Amino acid sequence: MDQVRFHDGVTVPALGQGTWRMGEGGDRRAEADALRLGLDLGLTLIDTAEMYGEGGAEEVVGEAIAGRRDEVFLVSKVYPHNASARKLPGALAASLKRLRVERLDLYLLHWRGGVPLAETVQAMEAARARGRIARWGVSNLDVADLKELGPALADCATDQVLWNLEARGVEFDLLPFCAARSMPVMAYSPIGQGGALLRHKALRAVADRHGVAPAQVALAFVLARPGVIAIPKASDPAHVRANVAARDLRLTAEDLSDLDAAFPPPKRKQSLEMI
Repeated sequence: MDQVRFHDGVTVPALGQGTWRMGEGGDRRAEADALRLGLDLGLTLIDTAEMYGEGGAEEVVGEAIAGRRDEVFLVSKVYPHNASARKLPGALAASLKRLRVERLDLYLLHWRGGVPLAETVQAMEAARARGRIARWGVSNLDVADLKELGPALADCATDQVLWNLEARGVEFDLLPFCAARSMPVMAYSPIGQGGALLRHKALRAVADRHGVAPAQVALAFVLARPGVIAIPKASDPAHVRANVAARDLRLTAEDLSDLDAAFPPPKRKQSLEMI
């Protein structure tokens, strides 16, 4: 499987597992089983957040990784209103308790709020010094926000953003900005939301050409970009296996040209999209 390297030399699979909307009243046992299957198949990066199900997703992850902590690169995210020097330690402690672990491999600011970035960075660094997190990063921050980090940008492990064929604005400046600094980007919702993308005739035509599902083409498009980690959610075994199969799908120049025609890449700066 393709690997992506963080600034400290640690590598993770380019294809991980997301957990948005897990722990929200569905079958938690089935969700945990899906995550465990993903681990079995090499999807050892799991991304979650205190926001997802108000901690419910973290509890599902905690169940899924019980007895397997050493296999997992574990990512969670802090609410903006909890990202202050006073509140972050408590929010982190609550996340660790729900996840049943002593330390996160990566802790992200979920999006920018009213707390100054410098204060959040200070709180993150304090958590790292205490051994509660191994590294920190951000989510839903644009180039101007990243530049505002100043010297701390060198310690920012990643920026997790919305990127898929329907939301390509980050390709204009954010992806190149991060690539120039060897900073991986995590792509959430890489196959879109609600299924509209997957019904698009151009995507279906490429999928038919390869004998695969449209979702696999959408995922392969994201995975083709160096330095990008895709974190699709899958809550049933068939979906997990389909995501895994997308790792081996190599899109041709014709495929990419057809996708560009249907989903044009940005020609100018666009506002950062987020959901």
